[in-house]
Amino acid sequence: MTLATDQSSSILDQSFARNFYNTAWRWHFYAGLYVAPFLIMLAVTGLLMLWSSVLVGRDGEKLYSVQPSAQTVAVAQQATSALSAVSNGTLVQYIAPRTVTEPAVFRVKAGDAATMVAVDPSNATVLGSWERRNALYDLADTIHGTLLIGTVGDRLIEIAAGFAVMLIVTGVYMWWPRDGLSFASSLVPTINGKSRQVWKSLHQTIGVYASIILLAFLLSGLTWAGIWGEKMTQAWSTFPAAKWDNVPLSDANHASMNHDGVKNVPWTLEQTPMPASGSNAGIQGVAAGEPVDVDTIVALARTLGFNGRFQLSFPSGETGVWTLARDTMSNDSADPMSDRTVHIDRYTGKILTDVKFVDYGVAGKAMAVGIAFHEGDMGLWNVALNTLFCVSVIFMSVSGIVMWWKRRPSGAGRLVAPVTADKMPLWKAGAIIMLALSLLFPLSGAVLIAVILLDLFVFRHVRPSKRPLS
Repeated sequence: MTLATDQSSSILDQSFARNFYNTAWRWHFYAGLYVAPFLIMLAVTGLLMLWSSVLVGRDGEKLYSVQPSAQTVAVAQQATSALSAVSNGTLVQYIAPRTVTEPAVFRVKAGDAATMVAVDPSNATVLGSWERRNALYDLADTIHGTLLIGTVGDRLIEIAAGFAVMLIVTGVYMWWPRDGLSFASSLVPTINGKSRQVWKSLHQTIGVYASIILLAFLLSGLTWAGIWGEKMTQAWSTFPAAKWDNVPLSDANHASMNHDGVKNVPWTLEQTPMPASGSNAGIQGVAAGEPVDVDTIVALARTLGFNGRFQLSFPSGETGVWTLARDTMSNDSADPMSDRTVHIDRYTGKILTDVKFVDYGVAGKAMAVGIAFHEGDMGLWNVALNTLFCVSVIFMSVSGIVMWWKRRPSGAGRLVAPVTADKMPLWKAGAIIMLALSLLFPLSGAVLIAVILLDLFVFRHVRPSKRPLS
C-alpha cells in the first residue's frame, strides 16, 4: 500500500510539475509573440547606433580630421569662423575635440534649424557643416525610442520591455536543469540530435547568457520611458535642488537643455531646476577682472579638469548660464565616474553649481553607468560585447519563431499555444512573480492582466487551442 501510494504521489508530483512547466511555457510563448519583433528592432537599431557612433561619432565629429598642431587659435576665433558658415546664426554649443586629430565642433542655430560646423583648431578654418541630428544614427535612435510615431511608439516599446522581463523569468525557469541534468551541462548547447532540439538547445543556452545583459539593458532603457521612467523612477531619484546652496533658480529644468528629443543631460539631473545668472551667488570661477566669454570659460574648464572632449553650452536668455558638461552617454569619455556638470553665471563668471558622479544618488549612479554600458561608450570591450549581445538577441528572437514553426502542425491555421490543464493548483511562486512584475511595470501589468482574463475566459475555451501539440 505504501509503495502504491508513493508511486501515485510521484506521478501526481510529476503531473503538477509538467503543468507548471507548460504554464510558464504558455506565458513565454504569448510574451514572445509580442516582444520578439520589438527585440529585433531594438537590436538592429542598437547596432546601427553603436557602429555609427564608432565610425562617424555621436555628433559627426569623426567625419573630418585635422593635422596635429602644438598651437591652436583662440576658441572665440574658431567660434567666429563657425558662425560665418551659417547665415543669421546664433552660437549654441562648443564641443572640444577629443584628440589632436579631431576638429572642434560648434552647434549654430538659425530659426528652428541647427547646424553642426567642424573647425580646425589650429587655424580656425571651417572644414564642413551638416544638419544636426539628421544622420543614420539619429534615424535609428528615433526608431529605437518611438518607432517614428511619438508617444504611442514610446508606450508600445515600454509594454514590450515589461513583457521582456517576464520572458526572461519564464525562460530561465524553463531552462533550469531538471530530470537529472547537471547545471554545468545546461550551460553548453547540444548540437546533435533532431533539428528542433538543436534549435531549442541553442535558444536556451544563448538565452540564459544573454538574459543577464538583457535585463540590465531593459532596466536602463525603461528609465527613459514615459511612464516607468519619467513618472515613477526618475521622479524619486532626481538630484535635489537643495544642493544649490543660496543660488537663484530658473523656471526651466535641466531637461530644457535636451533638443529635438535627444538626451544630452544626465538622467538624474533632468527634472532638477536650472540655476540662474544675475546674482552675486557662487564661488570664484573666472578670475576677477577677466571678461566672461568663451575663451575664459574654456580656460576655466581646463583648470577644473575637463580634459579632452567636453561640451560647453552657451547662455540662453537673460538668466541663462554657461554649462560645462562631460558625460559618457554623449561619448565625452569612457568613464562614467568622471561625469560632471558645472553651471557658471554669465555675468560674474562665478561657479553656481558643480555636480560630479560622486554627488549622485544610488539610482543616479546606476543610471550613469547603466546608460554608458547600454550605449557601448565604455571602450572597445563594451563595443564588442554589445555587438555580440545584439546579434544574440536577434538569434533568440528568430530561433523562437523557427521552433514554433517546426512544432506547429502542418497546415494549422492557428497559433498552437502550449496547453495547460483546465484545473491545477495555484502556482504560488509564479503568481507572486507576475504580481510583482505588474506592480513594478504598471503599463505592462495592465496589459498582462487583460491577457490573463482573455486566456481564462476566452482562449482556453476555444477548441483548437486545446488540441495536443504535435
